[in-house]
Amino acid sequence: MPVEVALAVLQQGEHWLLQLRDEIPGIVAPGCWGLFGGHLEAGETPEQALRRELWEEIRLPLQEAKPWYRSHRGDRIRHVFRADLSVPLDQLQLLEGADLSLAHPERLRQGAWLSPKLGCRRPLAPSLQEALEHYWAEQSGTIR
Repeated sequence: MPVEVALAVLQQGEHWLLQLRDEIPGIVAPGCWGLFGGHLEAGETPEQALRRELWEEIRLPLQEAKPWYRSHRGDRIRHVFRADLSVPLDQLQLLEGADLSLAHPERLRQGAWLSPKLGCRRPLAPSLQEALEHYWAEQSGTIR
């Protein structure tokens, strides 16, 4: 059975909220920038899982999330949502991950982003790269 995850592109203006994943062996994309979200638990819909994960990870009570796309690659199904981030970063409590940051998608084309907390550049997780590819394809008009 594939693993299902729900991920959020939380937008503040044109910037996306990124999570720097912890350096824990065995987790997906340790030490890489990704999107907030996580695995669906038994009986959860993707949106329910997303709301739970955002509360657990950054204490964000999500108002409205719009399904953006779904992908099935290998043994993983990703349900990706878009939502507005209407609160300032300093009102979020980072409870999971090493750092968080806002970034414009165009600034992520180089495949890495600077961690304000760690003071070094870290690579992008495959799930974030996939979301960016989807975004750029939409921007260029190759998908709608």
